[in-house]
Amino acid sequence: MRAFPDTSFLCSLYRLQVFSARAVAAMALRDGSLPVSSLLLLEFRQSLRFHSRVYANDRAKGFPREDGDLMRGRLQADLATSVLQTVAVDWADVHQRAEALSARYTESGGHRLADILHVATALHLGAEEFLTFDAKQKKLAVAEGLKVRV
Repeated sequence: MRAFPDTSFLCSLYRLQVFSARAVAAMALRDGSLPVSSLLLLEFRQSLRFHSRVYANDRAKGFPREDGDLMRGRLQADLATSVLQTVAVDWADVHQRAEALSARYTESGGHRLADILHVATALHLGAEEFLTFDAKQKKLAVAEGLKVRV
C-alpha cells in the first residue's frame, strides 16, 4: 500500500479549505483507490455532525447540516465508485502499535488518540506515505518513517 490519509486530508478533500487544492491535486496523482479505515470514516462523519451542531449554536462557527449532508453524500459516492476503498484492519494489532506510539510520543508531542490510531493504522497496513495537513500528526508519521507528501 502506497498511501493512507487522515481526517484532515478527507476534510480538505470534501470541504473547501485552505489545503483543498493540495488534497485534490494529490488525488489526481493517484493510481487506484485510496484506502481508508472504518475508524477514519467514523471520525470524518462524526466531525461533520459535530460541526453542524456547533453551527446550530453559533452561526459564526461550524457549518450548516446541509453542507455536512453534501459532504457525506460525496464521500459515499467516492466509496461506491472505489475512489476510496475501505480496507480490513486488524484492530488488535493497530491498538498494540498505537499503545507503543503513545508511550514513545504522547508526553513529548501531545498527540491525540485518534491521530495516533491513524498513524498506527497506516503502519499496520504497510503504507509508505501518510496524507495529512495536521502538523503534529505529520511529525508523528515522519518519526515513524512515513513520508508525508501533501
